[in-house]
Amino acid sequence: MTERTELRKDEEKPLLSHIAELAMRLRRGLISLFLAFIIFFAFGYTTINIDGYTIPILYPSLFHSLADSLMLFFIHHELPKGMKLLNLNPFDPLYASAYTSFYLALFISLPIIFRELWGFVSPGLYEHEKKLVKYIVFPAALLFVSGSLFAYFIIVPLMMKFVVLYTTALGVEPTLSLRAFVSTVVSLMMVTGIAFEYPLVMSILTYIGMVKADSWRKNWRWGVLGAFIIAWIISPGTTGGVIETTIGVILSVLYFVGVTSAKIIEKRRSERNEQTIQR
Repeated sequence: MTERTELRKDEEKPLLSHIAELAMRLRRGLISLFLAFIIFFAFGYTTINIDGYTIPILYPSLFHSLADSLMLFFIHHELPKGMKLLNLNPFDPLYASAYTSFYLALFISLPIIFRELWGFVSPGLYEHEKKLVKYIVFPAALLFVSGSLFAYFIIVPLMMKFVVLYTTALGVEPTLSLRAFVSTVVSLMMVTGIAFEYPLVMSILTYIGMVKADSWRKNWRWGVLGAFIIAWIISPGTTGGVIETTIGVILSVLYFVGVTSAKIIEKRRSERNEQTIQR
């Protein structure tokens, strides 16, 4: 009886050690996310001059935090003329600051979170799988940043102008709550950044042989339908369908970009296989 118990404990040790390692790595990622959130939410920055050099420093400030500075930047650059911001609820400014802080903290701490997850997963991967992941990291980051910038410079300004023109045509004063404005801008930047990853995901699935390029092409209707369903789910829903439609159209376009990319990858893979057979 004792031997069985000891054997069972020996068998459970590897699993328990893996769980403990995963918990430790997740804890590190969450701590980095929390610390970054506190810095953006409760610290501002100023500059000091030392021997002619301007050095930025952080200082505790809830009313002039880094997130507040970013919100002011959004207001001055994204809010169209003629639209007024309103504070409808007492805690809307704090919510908007926390929302912005979380987005910035997530963006900053992603490399640390990815490093921890990679440290946990990499020992169980083959060499070609490790190479595939390493090749994906930079394009994924580039696509996310491109999507966020696309939302900031194109989608948000066009959407805000449309809202102003539409409400003015109805004879209604164009107003928007601070909470809705900040959540709309940040959500669109985040969602569009993630949406820009779709062609990369489709290309990976075709590269590893899980989905053929022709399957993406034949099922394009389901892809478009899924794009609008996802847009409806993730949208903050503050402009009566404008955001949902914008995100849905973007996801649909990116789906067809993924179809083209998957077709190119499949063609190149078949060419390499033919060359290998000829050799």
